[in-house]
Amino acid sequence: MKYAIACSAVIPLRQEASEKSEMLTQIMFGEHVEVLKLAENWANIRNAYDGYSGWIDKKTLVEISEKQFNKLNKPKAVFVLPDLLSYAIDENNSSYILPAGSSLPHYNSKNLSFSLGDKKFILKQSPQKLKKSSRENICNSALAFLNSAYLWGGKNPFGIDCSGLSQIVYKIAGVRIPRDTGKQVSAGVPISFLFETKPGDLAFFDNDERNIVHVGIILSPDKIIHASGKVRIDTIDHQGIYNSELQRYTHKLRVLINVVG
Repeated sequence: MKYAIACSAVIPLRQEASEKSEMLTQIMFGEHVEVLKLAENWANIRNAYDGYSGWIDKKTLVEISEKQFNKLNKPKAVFVLPDLLSYAIDENNSSYILPAGSSLPHYNSKNLSFSLGDKKFILKQSPQKLKKSSRENICNSALAFLNSAYLWGGKNPFGIDCSGLSQIVYKIAGVRIPRDTGKQVSAGVPISFLFETKPGDLAFFDNDERNIVHVGIILSPDKIIHASGKVRIDTIDHQGIYNSELQRYTHKLRVLINVVG
C-alpha cells in the first residue's frame, strides 16, 4: 500500500504507532494520504492536504492507486462538506458520519454520490450551498462550531483546537492553509491595524517568550472567534483578547494576517 484515502469520520494521527501516543492532529474523512511505512496495525502516512505526517490505524484506510491519488490533487477533484454533521451510506447500505471539512472525492451534486477509490457512497441529504464570498463562508463556518469543546489536535465539532478551527473553516471556504499556528502566521499578508481588518482575517497571539501560540478568526474589528476552553466569541483590541467572564486579557496580540485577499 503506497497511497490510500481515509474512510472513517475522524482519525487520530499519532506521533508513534501506539494508541497511547500523543494525538498530533486528525485526518478527516475522504482525505487522501501517501503511505510511508507499514508496521503491524499501523500506517505511517503523509496527508496530501497539509503535509502533516504521523501514524494512524491502517484499518481506517482504503487503498488507492497512484493514478487515483494524483487525480485527487487536481483542483476541484474534491468537494469539501460545509455542513457541521452529515451522513452517507455505502453500497452495502452501511452508514457513515461525516463532520464538517470532510472531503468527498468525485462528488456528483445531481445524485449526491462520491467515491473513495473504488468504494461508492451517497449522501443522505443535500449539503448546504456556500455564499459567493469566501470571507462570509469562513465566518459562517466558524460560528457553526460555537461552543465546541477544546481538544488538542482536534479538527471536528466534538473537539477542536485553535489552529484546527482556522484550518477547517478555511478548507470549507476553499482556501488552503497549514495545520499549525506557527506556519499559519506566514500564510498571508500582514495587516497593520485592527480597524483595517475584514471578517475572516486571522489574528495571532504570542507568549512571554514571543512564540506564536494561538490563532483566532476576526468577525469584526472588535470581535474574534477562537478555540480556548471551547469555541467562543470574545472582544479583541490592540492589546489582545479580553475575556469578559474572567474580566482580564487572556491572549496578547502579535500580528494580524489577510489570507483571503
